[in-house]
Amino acid sequence: MINGKSLFAAGLLASGLVLTSSPLFAADGTFTPGEKHELGHDREIHGDHKEIHSDRKDLRGDRHELVRDRHELHQDLKGGAGKAEIAHDVKEIHQDRKEIVHDKVDLAKDVKETNGDRRELRQDRREFRRDAKDALKN
Repeated sequence: MINGKSLFAAGLLASGLVLTSSPLFAADGTFTPGEKHELGHDREIHGDHKEIHSDRKDLRGDRHELVRDRHELHQDLKGGAGKAEIAHDVKEIHQDRKEIVHDKVDLAKDVKETNGDRRELRQDRREFRRDAKDALKN
């Protein structure tokens, strides 16, 4: 059970901690133009990762759809369905294959773009560190 004195001491300790650390937070609040540029790259890479994730999810979904359509075609062939139904199933399978190829192309493009963004970010960080070293030397 918490009594009043210990509650007051905890509040006093917390307020003291907040007051002493607030100047440190204020000093970190400003970003240099180089840091802003770097943060923009980080956001861009994060967005690319989301896009890659959604592309992979689409690819998995299209593959599952292809499996379902193949199973449906197999059932129709086994059950003696009409030519129109079989032609429709074959058409769906061709469409699923086209979607899978399209998804693979999108995924490869997004991965390539993300790798390029990472390379650019690494180069920017190298230049930033080099500039910081030069500034400290002078």
